[in-house]
Amino acid sequence: MDRKNLYWLLQVLGWTLFGLINLFLVSLERTISWTQVGAFFSLSLLYLLTTHAFRLVIKNRQWLQLKISALIVRAIASLLLLAILNTIGQIVINWVFGLLDVGFDFRQVVLLGNVFVSFIFYALWTMVYVIFHFLDNYNQTLRYEAKINEIQLNHLKSQLNPHFIFNALNSVRALVDEDPGKAKVAITQLSNILRFSLMMDKKRTIDFEKELNTVKDYLNLESVRYEERLRVEYDIDPVAYEYRVPPMMLQTIVENAIKHGISSKLEGGTIKISCYEGLDAELIIMVKNTGQLTAKPAPKRKSGEGHGINNTIQRLKLIYGNKASFKIYNAGIQDVVTQINIPKNGIKV
Repeated sequence: MDRKNLYWLLQVLGWTLFGLINLFLVSLERTISWTQVGAFFSLSLLYLLTTHAFRLVIKNRQWLQLKISALIVRAIASLLLLAILNTIGQIVINWVFGLLDVGFDFRQVVLLGNVFVSFIFYALWTMVYVIFHFLDNYNQTLRYEAKINEIQLNHLKSQLNPHFIFNALNSVRALVDEDPGKAKVAITQLSNILRFSLMMDKKRTIDFEKELNTVKDYLNLESVRYEERLRVEYDIDPVAYEYRVPPMMLQTIVENAIKHGISSKLEGGTIKISCYEGLDAELIIMVKNTGQLTAKPAPKRKSGEGHGINNTIQRLKLIYGNKASFKIYNAGIQDVVTQINIPKNGIKV
């Protein structure tokens, strides 16, 4: 149901209920005539029309964009005017239905009482309308932000796939002439990984086990290329399999470790993947690789390169907000550690 239809549904139901409640309260004291029924529902119609007119004033004059002090002053003045008009309307309704002598008292105290009661009803309606307006705008803002986040995530994923394919194809190319048999195995492993990346392309998060299995396939593929130069170790706490992680995230970190750590050393090195649960119910992923971070400015990259680390940080921010963390640092003089902390139930939005 769209906002316009919802508004009219609530208006009609609300003021109809107002009329029925008034009839019920009067029926507790005396028998109700059909003229009184008509009078009460005419009063409900008066409230419906005047509140709708007030809504048009609020919208057309953009009162909800004003400062709170200015809004309060205008609202109180308008509600008082509506209450006075409503009291006059009650007199007219009672006159039309022939109830003026028995249904309305012209004493000053009674008139002020009617103005006060009408003011309260209009104030309650205004409060409900304003609250509904702000809640609706808040929900629309959330939906808009979620859509923007989804677009950004899809853009980041579109960067990852070509980056990964480029690295994997380089591994296979190196084996085609050197060892055709190993090249065939590598192509099979590559096709498995590509199939997985295509299947996971539209998912925000996946089971950690699926991500880890893809990483293992990738490292097996790279082991064919690097042979004894690449050594891999795993230290996975079983509780890690209860978590979900962004697809291609761990694989991106491992690719980065190989590209900037292992491949740059003649003797190769070791990649160790450790995963365990932290004290704050979060998954801690650590990728330790042979190498060292340097303070030297990185060389200018070609377009399409160097998306790994920045991509991972942006995706974590979009999915988890400030609930996830990323850091990379030197561990001693021979190793680099990349650490990611992911909350168990902390997805943003």
